[in-house]
Amino acid sequence: MNSSLKLFSVRGIDIRLHLTFPLILVWAAFQFGVLGGGGLAGALFGVIAISLLFVLVTLHELGHSFAALHYGVPVERIVLLPIGGVAQLRNMPDKPIQEFVIALAGPAVNVALAILMGGTAVLFGLSLTNPLTSGISLTLGALFSYIFFYNVILAVFNMIPAFPMDGGRVLRSALAMKLDYGRATSIAVSLGRGLAVLFGLYGLFNGQFFSVLIAIFIFSGATQEGQMVKFRQRLRGYTVQQAYSNRVPILRPDDSLHDVANWMARGVTDFPVAQFDSYVGFLDNERLMAALQQGSSNQTVAATMAQDVEPVSPTADLYDVQQRMSHEGLSALPVVEYGRIVGVISNRHIRQMLRMAAMRPELFPRVQSA
Repeated sequence: MNSSLKLFSVRGIDIRLHLTFPLILVWAAFQFGVLGGGGLAGALFGVIAISLLFVLVTLHELGHSFAALHYGVPVERIVLLPIGGVAQLRNMPDKPIQEFVIALAGPAVNVALAILMGGTAVLFGLSLTNPLTSGISLTLGALFSYIFFYNVILAVFNMIPAFPMDGGRVLRSALAMKLDYGRATSIAVSLGRGLAVLFGLYGLFNGQFFSVLIAIFIFSGATQEGQMVKFRQRLRGYTVQQAYSNRVPILRPDDSLHDVANWMARGVTDFPVAQFDSYVGFLDNERLMAALQQGSSNQTVAATMAQDVEPVSPTADLYDVQQRMSHEGLSALPVVEYGRIVGVISNRHIRQMLRMAAMRPELFPRVQSA
């Protein structure tokens, strides 16, 4: 992810800081130092408090991530943004109970932290005050109270039953234990949109601009989740062999890019590469165009191709393949059967198959129920 900076890794999960993250620190300094009248001490309080709060956000996202890893769901990274953190999972599990546990794991971390912090306050005699009414001072007690209070807020806020909040996924997974997954998603999305509209109107009539932004975030997140699940429902049950193209040239490593460019003129954009009939690499359109724009037309395919692109099987689930292309930033993947290249599957092929399946569903039976 070019728009984020890696901080460290935990169990192979990169913790990354989005390039816009400093904006929240600038806002905190301005909010507590200027608007709050705290001056330099207030600005410093804001920066420290928000930084500590994002430590809790990171632990929250690690809760989701560890639960996902427990069920064998790959976690690509955790990205810290000005509005919070996002644990980017490769996919959500199909079993509702697993999604239920993964969604609850984040708020559960905050509940555990609240208990731990409350016990610490009792043990060391720290007075917990409401930071919204007690004012701001650059002291350990004020910082501790602020973090304790907003840790609880983080847990409660995330349990709002609306996507992309954890509560929306908890609601959807609970419904999916009794209803069809698509129907469960539709109910959760509708509820999330309704809550977002009410929250937005509240913020609008009370002059709370930040609340309006959160409402927009929730509404768009719910809409996106609904569209994603609809697309998933459309693809589930179809396999690669129903959509891939077997009319693709197979390149050799010693072919020149000049020769490949001739194939591009015929509309071919992605090329599997074989040596002695065995798959050895893949030359996708983006990589090829970058090489040609650099004037490397005399370069060989071997010097340009990617050797780490894993091929897919003709029997692979089409939704899983499409998701993999999306996550890896590829427009196509090679299709290999018994070690032999048989074709290429691309987003264009998937769209064409879906259009044809809508017109002639009898020609495209689903292998399994969606």
